[in-house]
Amino acid sequence: MRKRNESVTVEHERAAAAAPAPLDKGCSLRHSLRLPPAAAAAAGMKRPLGRRYGLWFRLRRLLIWLLGVYIAIPFLVKLCPAIQAKLVFLNFVRVPYFIDLKRPQDQGLNHTCNYYLQPEEGVTVGVWHTVPAALWKNARGKDQLWFEDALGSSHPVILYLHGNAGTRGGDHRVELYKVLSSLGYHVVAFDYRGWGDSIGSPSERGMTYDALHVFDWIKARSGDNPVYIWGHSLGTGVATNLVRRLCERETPPDALILESPFTNIREEARSHPFSVIYRYFPGFDWFFLDPITTSGIKFANDENVKYISCSLLILHAEDDPVVPFHLGKKLYNIAATSRSFRDYKVQFIPFHTDLGYRHKYIYRSPELPRILREFLGKSEHEHHQ
Repeated sequence: MRKRNESVTVEHERAAAAAPAPLDKGCSLRHSLRLPPAAAAAAGMKRPLGRRYGLWFRLRRLLIWLLGVYIAIPFLVKLCPAIQAKLVFLNFVRVPYFIDLKRPQDQGLNHTCNYYLQPEEGVTVGVWHTVPAALWKNARGKDQLWFEDALGSSHPVILYLHGNAGTRGGDHRVELYKVLSSLGYHVVAFDYRGWGDSIGSPSERGMTYDALHVFDWIKARSGDNPVYIWGHSLGTGVATNLVRRLCERETPPDALILESPFTNIREEARSHPFSVIYRYFPGFDWFFLDPITTSGIKFANDENVKYISCSLLILHAEDDPVVPFHLGKKLYNIAATSRSFRDYKVQFIPFHTDLGYRHKYIYRSPELPRILREFLGKSEHEHHQ
C-alpha cells in the first residue's frame, strides 16, 4: 500500500513539473520563456538585416522606375514634337500670377496705357505703351488716343520684344521700361499671340508677324522719330526675324539691340540648363533638337544678321545661366564680319560675372544709360545722314 502511495506521489510531482506555468488574470504567462543565448543573438541579427534588405529593395525599385522614365522621355518628345515646342515657348507659364494686364498702373507704371491690336483675323495682342518720364504728369488720366498721338512727340521709340515665359508685366521687364522711360524713350511692349491675355496659338511665324504689325502701327504714328527694336532672350530671335524682313522691304529700324542673344535655337537648346541630363544621351539631336525644327522653330539669329543693315548693339552678362555668354559672343563675331554691316556700327558689351546680372538683370547696370546714349546717339547720326 505504501509503495502504491509513493508511486502516485512521484507521478503527481512529475505531472506538476511538466505542466505549463500558470496564467495570470491578463492571460499572460507568469514566467517569461527565455531563449538560449545563441538563439537570441541570431534573432537579433535577423531584424536589422531584414530592414536593410527591405530598404535596398525599395531603393532599387525607385531607381529602376526613374531609369524607365529617363529613357521614356526622349521617345515621348520624339513622338510628340508639340511638347518640345511648348518647352521652347513656355507661354503657359504666367509670372507673376494674378496681375491684371489691363491695369499697368498696378505695377507702378502710372504713365502707361493698355491697348489691344489685331494683327490678323482671330488674333489679338495686348500692348503696353509707356511714355517718357518727362510726359508723366501730362499722361495721367489720358485715354488711348492721347497716348497714340504722343508717339509723334520729339522722343525716340523702343519696341520691346520679350523672351519666353511670363507676360509683358514681368518684374524685370517692368523695371526695364522704367529705366528706358527715364532716359526719354517711349516704350512699346506687347505679348505675342498665346502669351498673357493675347489671343492665338504661338508659333515663330505668328510671333514675327505680331512684331511686324506692332512696328508698322508705331511707324504710322511716330513720324520721323527714331524707332529702335530691343529683343531679349527668345525675343532676340523674333527681333532678327523682324529686322531682316524690314531690311528686305527697305524699311529698317534705326537700330537693333539684342540682350542675351543666342545663335540659333538648336545651339541654345543644346546649351540650356534643362538639357544637361540628356546632353550625352545617344541620339540627343535626333530625339530633342530635330522635333524643334519639325515644329517650324528655328530663330536663326546667325543667319538673319547676314541680311540686316542697321546698327547693332549686343548686351550679354558673362554669368548668364540660360543663354551662355559664348553664344552671344559667337553671334557678334558673325555679325561683325558680315558685309551687311559694313556701313553700320556693331558693338558688343559684356557684363562681368562679379556684377551678378545673369540672364535678365542688365537693366540694373548704372552704365546702361551711358551705353545707350552713346550708341543710339551715333545711330541717330547715321540715320540722318
